[in-house]
This record gives sequence, structure tokens and C-alpha cells, in this order.
Amino acid sequence: MSLTRRDFARTSAITGAGVVLAGSAGALATAPNALASYDTDGAEGPADARHGAGYGPLLPDPAGILALPAGFSYRIITHSGRTKLQSGEFTPSNHDGTAAFDGPRGTTLLVNNHELKGPRANWQHPVPLTEGLVYDPAASGGCTVVEIRPDGRVAEWVGIAGTSTNCAGGRTPWGTWLTCEENSDRAGTNGMTKDHGYVFEVDPVDRRANRDPKPLKFFGRYDHEAVVIDPKRGHAYLTEDASGPNGLFFRWTPPQGFAYGPGRFRGLADDAGVLQAPKCYDSGGRFVDDLSRATRIGTVYGVDWTDVPDRDARTTPVRKQFGAGEVTRARKLEGMWWGDGGAYIVSSYARDESPARHDGQVWFYDPGRRTLTLKVLLGVNPDPSRDGALDGPDNITVSPYGGLVIAEDGEGVQHLFGATDSGRTYPIARNELNIGTAEEPEYSEFAGITFSPDGRTLFASIQTPGILLAITGPWKRQKRN
Repeated sequence: MSLTRRDFARTSAITGAGVVLAGSAGALATAPNALASYDTDGAEGPADARHGAGYGPLLPDPAGILALPAGFSYRIITHSGRTKLQSGEFTPSNHDGTAAFDGPRGTTLLVNNHELKGPRANWQHPVPLTEGLVYDPAASGGCTVVEIRPDGRVAEWVGIAGTSTNCAGGRTPWGTWLTCEENSDRAGTNGMTKDHGYVFEVDPVDRRANRDPKPLKFFGRYDHEAVVIDPKRGHAYLTEDASGPNGLFFRWTPPQGFAYGPGRFRGLADDAGVLQAPKCYDSGGRFVDDLSRATRIGTVYGVDWTDVPDRDARTTPVRKQFGAGEVTRARKLEGMWWGDGGAYIVSSYARDESPARHDGQVWFYDPGRRTLTLKVLLGVNPDPSRDGALDGPDNITVSPYGGLVIAEDGEGVQHLFGATDSGRTYPIARNELNIGTAEEPEYSEFAGITFSPDGRTLFASIQTPGILLAITGPWKRQKRN
């Protein structure tokens, strides 16, 4: 049943549209440059270490890779062009979305995306074309599976190859990884031999389950970013990183009676279930065309869902199949995280292509209420080169020590930073690997943040050149005040 604009306006009048920030996502509201006040004009909010959050200042790294607080250390797990796969090739480059799993015999398994776009000749270290695991032999991307053994030894092998621009994705409740192609080239475009823009499932434990990769076409063909699964209702939620026009996020409803589990997606038809895009409206029942319209933390929008006419985009890209007034869009829809009974959704920034400018939003979709609540709003960073100023949130993950850990993919200096449940932010790491010049330094984004199953290790990647790091130290539960 649709939640009509009149229903939402009536409910909002009764309950009130204002929402008190609480829980994990609310912590982000006081990140540097975040708008902890209710308006975008003149708001401030740098972190305040005097409140006891975090682990202290970041100390420069003599090796020039990763600045960390005192007592913390890192280990390089994989490094593109240096470490090697079991099959002898070098670790592929451009690390991105990652998830960690318990493996057999006390091992930890990580599935690591490699965001490689276009023909293989464009890259020095593409994902190797391992027999039986290749979707399109012309494509460069894919995933590797990294095994860390109890004695510290590391092994790495290909999980899927021949996919394009594997950006983020999502872990499933049944212990597999959904890898997302952030590229929708058709066969015959850019040298590709098959259509791209799909989601694929990768099993970190059962290598046989990954043979003969099958695109999960029922999720649609577009520039995918991330995906989460509602473990209660069975819906999948997916983000699209696109512009011209701005992208969408989607809800996929499985066929009636469908039972989730490893490999079950393979049995579904390409048009199985229902793929829908959101249509939002405010408490007055007015249609909202773009999420950047929200300029106050605590803004709540009602959400109805509109069927996608042609999910495989045979003639028209999915986002262009809707006219004005039919769906709600947003720029740079990126990372997602399922928690607190709903989906956290990141919009990294908005510029002149959008109704309003910002340097990051985090929304929370409540499937029970069918509402989107703006939890975080970052003003445009006036000086990205300044250490401590944050912009462009991307990957997010929940911390076993409370709050969130956020990866920065903005301009200038790049950080990993944490946020407590009560709203205090603190630095965890700073990328010190300059891939530019001394005169014009450049630092790659962080990606693929995830904790080990036992919570002792934070894994994160520096995307370029492609370095997977394991960060350990005196982790502690963060105070709420």
C-alpha cells in the first residue's frame, strides 16, 4: 500500500517532523564542517578532543603511509604491484569496498573490490582472468579474496574477474559479498564484450560457488555503488552514483516466497521481483525533487516507491526513464550500512548540478515508517588542504566500540575518522602517501573500511595505488559525552 502525501502530512502534523539526533549516525553531526545547527548558514563544528573522545592526535609516519594515534600500528596486507596472488600474478590495483568474514580454521577472509574501469590494457595490474571465474574477458575489474591465517601469513586469490569498476557493494546476512559495478557500458562500448552495470555475488568460503559468474539482473543495470539487505523484510536497497541527471536509490522486493541463502540468487529470473525508485515529499505534502533540498538536520521526508519501467535499460538509462515530478534524485549516492532497523545512505556531495550545494549528507531510511531522515549535513569545505577539515564521506561502518567509522573521499587531505554515539568526532588515521608532487600534493581516498569479526582489527584501503591495511591498537569503547 502506498503512503500517500496526505497520509504523511497528517502523520507529521501529529508526531512532528523534528527528530532528535541519536544513535550512531547522529554522531556524524559534529564532524569538522558538519552542520550541527539546524541551518546551513554560518554553522561550525570542529571536533573537540577535550571531551575525551578518540585516541589523541595523529603522529606522522616515518614511512610516509599512515599517520595514527600513539599506541596504534598498521600492517600492509596487500600492496598492488608488490604482493602476489596464489596464482603468481601481482595483487590488482585500485582497492575499494571490502567485507570481513570468519573463515575456516581460525582464518579471517576479506573480499576486496578492485575499481578498475575500461579495457585491461589501461591498467598495469588488472584482476587476472582466472579460468571459470570470468564474466567478460575484456574487463579489468573484479574481486580478490584475502585470507589472513592465525600465524599472520596471507594468501590471496581471485573471487571474480572480468567485471568493471567494482566500487562498493554489501555483505549479505548469509555470509556472502555483493559486488557492484559502477559502470554501465554496453557490449561493444570501450572494448567490452558483454553488458555491464550489474551486481554479482561472491562467496568468500566456497570457491566453487563463484564459478560461471552470473549478473543479478533483477537488481537493474546502472552505475551501482552499494547494496544492503533488510534481514527482516527481505528488501534490498541499492545506490546509484551518477549525474546528468542525478542518480537514484532503489528498493528491490523479492518474489513472494523467495528464501534467501548462499547461491539462491542464481535461481531467480532476470526480471524477478520489483525494482522501484523513491518519490519523496515533505511534511506539507510537497514533492521533493532532490535530496540536496534539505538544509536542516532532522528533516524528514515521506517515501513512496515508483516502479522502474525497464530495469535493464535496454534503450534508456534507468535514471532517465522518469520525468519531472516522478522520482527524487541525489548526487553521489555512495556507501550504505544497515543498522538500527534501517538503511544509512550517504550522498558524498552536491554542486551546481543540484538545487543546493553541500559536502556530504547521511540519510536514514526507516522501512517501517517509510521515511527518510537527514542525520548529517556537511557544509562545503572552504579549505580541503587543511588537516582536520572533512568533506566527501563515502564508506561507513559500525564500530564494535560504539559509533561509526567513516572513510573520507573528498578533496585535499584524506582521513579515517570516528564518531561517538553522542556526537563527538575524533581522527583515526590520515593518508600520508603523496601520489602527487611536493608542490602539488595529492592523496588518494580511503575505502573498504571494515572491522575483523573479533573487532580487534580495522581494515582499510588506500585506493591508489591499492594498499590494504590492518590497523590495530588500544581500541576502547568511546564515551557518550
